[in-house]
Amino acid sequence: QIWRPITATFFFPVGPGTGFLYLVNLYFLYQYSSRLETGAFDGRPADYMFMLLFNWICIVITGLAMDMQLLMIPLIMSVLYVWAQLNKDMIVSFWFGTRFKACYLPWVILGFNYIIGGSVINELIGNLVGHLYFFLMFKYPMDLGGRNFLSTPQFLYRWLPNRRGGVSGFGVPPASMRRAAEDQQGGGGRHNWGQGFRLGDQ
Repeated sequence: QIWRPITATFFFPVGPGTGFLYLVNLYFLYQYSSRLETGAFDGRPADYMFMLLFNWICIVITGLAMDMQLLMIPLIMSVLYVWAQLNKDMIVSFWFGTRFKACYLPWVILGFNYIIGGSVINELIGNLVGHLYFFLMFKYPMDLGGRNFLSTPQFLYRWLPNRRGGVSGFGVPPASMRRAAEDQQGGGGRHNWGQGFRLGDQ
């Protein structure tokens, strides 16, 4: 059943005892995934997709080894962990007005989910996978001068090209339309001031 790793990522048993936990994790997914997409990965959808794929593959392997049935919370926590490490000195607010640095957020959420859910295995695995990605992609090659073990595959760049100048590759008008627009503007965007006259001519 090769579809199990995919369905286990999106399925969550919503019930009287898990409904609030499910809503909280959906909020975390939307909040911190959108912050990553508009922050560290702004204009680089292929790199963001590679992060999700890498984290998902690591979580699937861990889930098979530990006989885990649900993979949604570990994936959400891995995304949140990466954001927290890339913005570790930012001050964030949590429940009841508590404020602390973003680097502590994944562990605060781990404790919070333990209180309302009674388990920390999913959150812990998500934090560890997020740390693995952050260490291999950013910490080890940039801060420690080590080898770059992770790089986004080229086929992802072909499917999800980077934005250049604020316009994505999918939104660039055809060359014929660009030439027509330039001709209407008078030779590549320069204004057509007319022929002009020499001094003394009538």
